[in-house]
Amino acid sequence: MGTEYNPPKVWTYDSENGGEWASINRPDSGARHEQTLPVGDHPLQLYSMGTPNGQKVTIMLEELLAAGVSEAEYDAHLIRIGEGDQFSSGFVGVNPNSKIPALVDYSDENPINVFESGGILLYLAEKFGHFLPQDVAAKTKVMNWLFWLQGSAPYLGGGFGHFYAYAPKKFEYPIDRFTMEAKRQLDVLDKQLATNTFIGGDEYTIADMAIWPWYGNLVLCKLYDAAEFLQVEQYTHLVRWAKEIDARPAVQRGKMVNRTWGEEWEQVPERHSASDIDEVLNLKP
Repeated sequence: MGTEYNPPKVWTYDSENGGEWASINRPDSGARHEQTLPVGDHPLQLYSMGTPNGQKVTIMLEELLAAGVSEAEYDAHLIRIGEGDQFSSGFVGVNPNSKIPALVDYSDENPINVFESGGILLYLAEKFGHFLPQDVAAKTKVMNWLFWLQGSAPYLGGGFGHFYAYAPKKFEYPIDRFTMEAKRQLDVLDKQLATNTFIGGDEYTIADMAIWPWYGNLVLCKLYDAAEFLQVEQYTHLVRWAKEIDARPAVQRGKMVNRTWGEEWEQVPERHSASDIDEVLNLKP
């Protein structure tokens, strides 16, 4: 594995040893610069970027609009996490943890700040009465998987993804450790989907919207360029589900929002109306 690291008695911050995200990662929290957040015309104001965590919420909002919930119209403002936008005083005022996505709901007299992607999905599902069963047993099953995702995805992203794709040096031990866990998680999902159409059963819910941007993108070869390394084709039920979700029009729309990379017909850096997405979709050959 190379030179063995012997931890000092007291850890000190080394900004030169952080890899791709070294310029923004620090051991303290709070605002680093003063800047107010923009506010559009709709009650729902989203501040995000089209990462897997960001896609969860924009997919949910587009699914609500597709279901006829006009009150779910929203403005999506781009937060460039590589440039530190999440450390502005305005963003920290909405989410003290400085992570995307963050949502402000201005539909009531007192605006409501909502952060953490799973919390936003639950908030929107309960607010609009869609994509979350009312029956206690069925709802609990969906919530089990929503919280499974919130606890499991950091091992995929911050664990496997970091050491496999982003770390400044490749080491066998952390890659093996997190590859084993990533494949275990893929196996958990594959077995669940062997007997269920969707993650929580026969109904499409926020559990699917939460899990697909991470594990769906992974098995569809759209995350970390690791599909061959992980042998994702062996998870046949998971791949079936991932393709079915990917084909949903609202998912196609939602995964484009706050995205600034890829083909030109895949990028909608800011979304303020349905036409913003429509115009970009029209660019696809």
